[in-house]
Amino acid sequence: MVTYSESGVDIDLEEETVSKLTSRIKETLHYREVITESGHFAALMPLGDKAIAMSTDGVGSKILIAEMLHKYDSVGIDCIAMVVNDLICVGAEPIGLVDYLAVEKPDPDIADQIGKGLAEGAKIAKISIIGGETASLPEIVRNFDLAGTGIGLVDVDKIITGEKIQAGDILIGIESSGIHSNGLSLARKVFFQEAGLKVDDALPGFPNHNLGLELLKPTNIYVEPIMDLLSSEIEVHGLAHITGGGFNNLKRLKKDIGYQINYLPDPQPIFKSINSFNVPIKEMYRVFNMGIGFIVILKSEDAKEALKIIQKYNKAYLIGEAVHDIGQKIQINTFTNKVIEL
Repeated sequence: MVTYSESGVDIDLEEETVSKLTSRIKETLHYREVITESGHFAALMPLGDKAIAMSTDGVGSKILIAEMLHKYDSVGIDCIAMVVNDLICVGAEPIGLVDYLAVEKPDPDIADQIGKGLAEGAKIAKISIIGGETASLPEIVRNFDLAGTGIGLVDVDKIITGEKIQAGDILIGIESSGIHSNGLSLARKVFFQEAGLKVDDALPGFPNHNLGLELLKPTNIYVEPIMDLLSSEIEVHGLAHITGGGFNNLKRLKKDIGYQINYLPDPQPIFKSINSFNVPIKEMYRVFNMGIGFIVILKSEDAKEALKIIQKYNKAYLIGEAVHDIGQKIQINTFTNKVIEL
């Protein structure tokens, strides 16, 4: 059995570590007025009749896949996606980003490829990259690390935090492009350590798919469909970016609400292949997006119209509903037809 903690990433330890850090910095919140505290997808501060949203994230160990393939022109898209997909979770329209590139040794050719991806991601998200920092850190960084901090704006009366979610609300799942930028440590352990594969081998079980290219597929950017939905008359109760922690990200929205997820589409081959290497099915859904990269929660009577709007941009599905549950349990009917609880 292969788990995320065995690959070097312990989700529970990460949660404890974040809790220790945030408990120390929480005291700074009284220096300025804030709308949301830590724990949500993006932070909000008032700015007149609007609120400014902020989020920061990085590409993670997906960079190692880019290094294996000597292909760096898409990780910039991942960097943009990880940031803007969090910003839209509070109803904010992303407007700008600053990037941080830390390198072991400056390499103009690699920087050019990274810049190409950042520019493409910014084009898709319709944001401006307004600055950043490049640091040479030979004793700290191996190869490079890439991260970004983004800002967005939302009218104060249109902020979405998840507090309006009610039992009976419907979940719309928007398709991912694949593994996105989370769970790569587990995927690398499965394919390169356990299976002894090379990056240019075929994806196990799927001979027409290249392993490296499947792992490197850029993260979907959901700005267009969500902004279109939010500009409609439909009231959205909750928005969740399904990233690190998998479907547990839904628990960040509202206390006393759980979820029944019964109608997920068949996940992409990358997930079935990982699962075939004795990765427990529950571990799959608490680490990976399993084919759903973003979830919208709204009243049942609005679900079909919302689905039409989203499907102009991405494949999307009615996947389940919210239920009253003080334990915030998430029940999922998996692609193996086994029901699990997170």
